[in-house]
Amino acid sequence: MVFSAAQLIRRDGVGATGMREVAAHARAPRGSLQHYFPGGKEQLVNEAVGWAGRYAAGRVARFLAVLPEPTPSGLFREMVRQWTDEYASDGFAGGCPVAAATVDCAESAESTREAASAAFATWNGAVAEALAGMGVPRERAAPLATLMIGALEGAILIARAERDVRALTSVARELGPLLDAAVNHQG
Repeated sequence: MVFSAAQLIRRDGVGATGMREVAAHARAPRGSLQHYFPGGKEQLVNEAVGWAGRYAAGRVARFLAVLPEPTPSGLFREMVRQWTDEYASDGFAGGCPVAAATVDCAESAESTREAASAAFATWNGAVAEALAGMGVPRERAAPLATLMIGALEGAILIARAERDVRALTSVARELGPLLDAAVNHQG
């Protein structure tokens, strides 16, 4: 049900994602929602946001695994490729569920804002660790991870608005040299 909530939120936003729709998408009895989510929709949204942050963080290792020689630009290209591939095969309906929950709920539900903040921190931490593992100095790894995630999230929004992957391919191309230049090549 958490996965289903994340999928519906990334497509329709929090406001348009109802508990009934989540139950139907998950093929679960509606009564199970009250059982597993006594805090209602807010709890479900927060758990979906947390799941999405862990999922994004977990993808970092999978992205690195496909690179013959991991580089910061290669990692970012893979992060972007996930979205360009999705948009090429499925259209532009989906976005990031963490971003959607942030836009929809950050001012109205403090627990959801906190869940989104924690999800971004989890993802940022995984990217920063990967960068540090590639030789980026630790004091630069976290800020560069934030830059990568921020650029990706912004490019996702632009791509969805334009119905074109131009913004995604642009950020990968333009940030690549900057990211690779951050690697400490000294012993």
